[in-house]
Amino acid sequence: MSLNGIKAIFFDLDGTLRHNIPGGGEIFTEHVRSLGFELSEDDFHRGMRWEFMYWANSSDLIADMKKHEGEKFWLNYSYRRLVALNIPPKKSKSLAPKVSAFMQEYYTPTSAVPDDARKALHELKQHGYTLAVISNRNEPFAEELESFGIADLFDFSLAGGEVDSYKPEPEIFHHALKRVTGLSAHETIYVGDNYYADVVGSRRAGLRPVLYDPSRFFPEADCPVIASFDELIPAIKNLGSPAIDGKEPDHKRENS
Repeated sequence: MSLNGIKAIFFDLDGTLRHNIPGGGEIFTEHVRSLGFELSEDDFHRGMRWEFMYWANSSDLIADMKKHEGEKFWLNYSYRRLVALNIPPKKSKSLAPKVSAFMQEYYTPTSAVPDDARKALHELKQHGYTLAVISNRNEPFAEELESFGIADLFDFSLAGGEVDSYKPEPEIFHHALKRVTGLSAHETIYVGDNYYADVVGSRRAGLRPVLYDPSRFFPEADCPVIASFDELIPAIKNLGSPAIDGKEPDHKRENS
C-alpha cells in the first residue's frame, strides 16, 4: 500500500511513541497550584507551549546546558517554567528551589507506548512502509525500543547525538533519508508532538509533517493533526500536495 506516494514514515520518540505517565508538565503545574497559586488552563497551555519551544534545541536550552549542570540546570529550568506559567520573575526566583526539589524527589513517572501507537505501527509495517524513529536524544536508544517490544517494527533509529544535529535542524532528517536507498523527502512523513521541533524541522528538510497533538496545544498548526494514532492512516490518505517552498509559519516565542 502506498497512500499519496508515501513510502516511509518516521516518528519522534519522547512524547509521541513513548509517554511519561503522568506527564511532567501536569505534575509541575498541579504542584504549583497546591502551593496556593491560581493557574488557569490558559496558563497551563502557555507553560506547555514554552516547554515544547525550549526543548526544540532552542538557543536558551543550548545556553543553559553550557552554563548549568545537574541540579543547577533543573533549578534554572524550574524558574523558566514558572515564568512561562505567568508567575512574576521575582516570585518565580524564590519559588524555583522548592518546585525543583519536589520534582526531583517525587516525580517518578513510568514509561509506556500507547496501545493505539502499537496498533498503527503494526498496520503500517504490514503494509510495507519503511519505519524509523528520529529523536533529539544524545545517545542511541535501540535498547529502549527493544524493552517496549517494538524494535523489530523499525528499519532503523537515529539519535541527534549520533550525527551532531538536532531537530529542528534539517540535517538530522537528511541523515535519516540517506539510510534508505532511493527514498526522497517528499515520499516521507514525519510524526511528532512538538510543533517547533518536529513540524518545523521536518518541513525544512522537505518531509511532510503530521502533528500528534491529543491535548490541542497547537490549535493553529498548519499541517495535518492527529489526536490518536487511529487517525494516522486516514490523515495520510487526506494529505494534500507536498510543501515545496520550505516556508514555515511565523510562530513567535512566548515568555522567552
